Amino acid sequence: MIIKIITKLSLSVVLLAYSFKLYAFESSFNYNSDTILILASAIIALALPYLLFVIHKLKRSRRQLRLSERRLKSTVEGSGDTLWDWNIKTGEVIRINDKYMMNSTTLIGFPPNKSLIHPLDITNVEHLLKKHFAEKTVFFEATYRIKDTFGRWHWVLDRGKIIEKDTNLSPLRMTGTVRDISQLKSTEERLNLFAKCVESLTDALAIYDKNFKLVDINPSFLTLFGGVREQYLKKDFTLPGYEQGFIDTIIEIVRENEHIQREVKLRNSERVLLPFEISIDEIKNDQNQITNYVIVYSDLTERKKAESQLHNLSNRDRTTSLPNRNLFFTDLHKLVKQNSHHALLVFDLDNFKKINDSLGHQLGDSLLAKLAMRLNKLTRENDVFYRLGGDEFALVMSDTNDIHVITRTAKQFLAAIATPFKMAGHELAITSSVGIVLFPEDGNTPELLLKNADTAMYHAKKKGNSYLFFNDTMNRQAVKRLQIENLMRFGLKEDHFEVYYQPKMNIRTGKLTGMEALVRFITPKKGIISPGVFIPIAEETGQIIEIGEVVLNKACRDVKQWLDSGLFSGRVAVNLSAKQFSLPDLTSRIDVILQKNELPSYFLELEITEGTVMDDPKEAIAIMRSLSARGIHLAMDDFGTGYSSLAYLKQFPLNTLKVDKAFIDDMKNERGRNMVDSIVTIAHNLDLHVVAEGVEQAEQIEILKKLNCETVQGYFYSKPLSKDEFTDFLKQQQTKAAPSLIRTDTENMASIS
Repeated sequence: MIIKIITKLSLSVVLLAYSFKLYAFESSFNYNSDTILILASAIIALALPYLLFVIHKLKRSRRQLRLSERRLKSTVEGSGDTLWDWNIKTGEVIRINDKYMMNSTTLIGFPPNKSLIHPLDITNVEHLLKKHFAEKTVFFEATYRIKDTFGRWHWVLDRGKIIEKDTNLSPLRMTGTVRDISQLKSTEERLNLFAKCVESLTDALAIYDKNFKLVDINPSFLTLFGGVREQYLKKDFTLPGYEQGFIDTIIEIVRENEHIQREVKLRNSERVLLPFEISIDEIKNDQNQITNYVIVYSDLTERKKAESQLHNLSNRDRTTSLPNRNLFFTDLHKLVKQNSHHALLVFDLDNFKKINDSLGHQLGDSLLAKLAMRLNKLTRENDVFYRLGGDEFALVMSDTNDIHVITRTAKQFLAAIATPFKMAGHELAITSSVGIVLFPEDGNTPELLLKNADTAMYHAKKKGNSYLFFNDTMNRQAVKRLQIENLMRFGLKEDHFEVYYQPKMNIRTGKLTGMEALVRFITPKKGIISPGVFIPIAEETGQIIEIGEVVLNKACRDVKQWLDSGLFSGRVAVNLSAKQFSLPDLTSRIDVILQKNELPSYFLELEITEGTVMDDPKEAIAIMRSLSARGIHLAMDDFGTGYSSLAYLKQFPLNTLKVDKAFIDDMKNERGRNMVDSIVTIAHNLDLHVVAEGVEQAEQIEILKKLNCETVQGYFYSKPLSKDEFTDFLKQQQTKAAPSLIRTDTENMASIS
């Protein structure tokens, strides 16, 4: 650049000198060439300082220009913006710091980057650009999505202005910037989303500044409390109906803990007082400075209703509407913490299951509801009557240990329970048993009190329709009962249940016709536990089902061995408990055991008690027919001790009728003999075989012969024998006319076999 300037200047001097010479020639000046050169040198000498100054100035301008360019480039790069210069006439676009396309391109179209703009945004960009071209806007400004070289979309803010026009005022040149606002757009969308969420909240929301002056509220606030937005703005935080001291305390707690929740009662837009939960949270900026407080008002009306309903569901019995077992323990825990006397009476209805089974559970529930209403009216003001579950109820009598008051109440309740109910064409009469405990004499915890009351009630049940107070003897019996239960559980696991066999003898020939399988519980430490002790407990706990299956399985196994050895050809009788008889898969269980031991069903006889079949005669008939169809013989045990109906008796598919030992023992008088005679006659008229059990005396044998009883069983012939003993008995039966183990004495006789 500088060389060009010097060259031009030198040429100018030469031309000047030449012109001067020509002029001198023409003007007849006598100048020679040397003179001209001297003159030219003088001119150059005079112009050189100025020339050097110009050169210096040009160099400085270039340095400043380069510095400006670097600063501009750094500024653009630092800002992240793209600078663009659009030659509208040629379509050339120059871009600096471009992120989306090549820095310099020639594009055809309007706008020039149309091919990179999102199709949904093109129309708006074109509209805004045309408005600027028409001088309707000072600047062109548009936000749109643009595609980068990787095919990704970015939100950008594009701003520009026409800076050059032709003589016809048509745009020639336009410059501007493009800024990536994707993050800002995302933040904006997020803020819009949050704003919509706040606006759509069903809870009322208010935003206060750091001095607790209202800044804004959401629509739900106005819906709930009424009014217009302007009437609340810039007002101090307040809770109508509450003193300023309460509000100041809330503010102080928030400032100390950054959060608070309180239940308050406020009036809504209709002036109805409602429960609310206010939640106040502190809002801080990036410098950890408090900027705002947000208060949410949650209407608790529906929640309170739901809690009340849930409380009723969890603490009230649905059938009787009485407080339930859960509330019973809650209330009793409160009572035992008080230094006062109170009594607990536990009621259990006697034989209520029969009403449910015979008349249906719906009628049974209706009966319980009527009973609850009747008994609840008898309670004192401080007493509470509960339903603990099933047919068990409890009465808690507060602030009394007066035996007279307690017993009088128990008698009133028993009398009210025993008063018949007329329902659905039936007159239903029920009774109850009551166990009574006193606090703190009989226990200091709800669990212990209820346990001891149950113990007393259990003993009262033996009397029927009576009440009993708890004492230490009952507790010892209850502990013993629990020990037996645990022993049975362990005995089932360790195979401590054995099967003994008592022979059934033909009364005329004295020969064996069969035997009854009897369970014996033999423990390693406690020895033999009487069936009269463990069987009732097993029936209550349900363990009798597993015990019964053990007996049936072992009896079938032993009989199969005796059959295969040719020692036996009769039937083995196995007792079937009431719980076993009620099993829905009873026949399947028996089939499995018979198949497992490969014993034909002909050799099995099942003994069912009279009480079992009479609980539900129709169902019993169906089950018995199913068993009989398999070839299994059926016997009714303890006949005459219950409440058999002859109408049903003739429908039962029985093979044998067993006369209970109580009737055999009573044959010493005429009335007793006549009773046995009647039973035998009924059995024969129904074509049933008769077995007399509990025979212990020769005199009884003679009477039974005269009454035409076919088979006898009892200690007169033999005690129950173990498997090995009975094997010896069978062998002796084959070689002798009468067994060597015949017992005529009554030594060590057991009344329960």
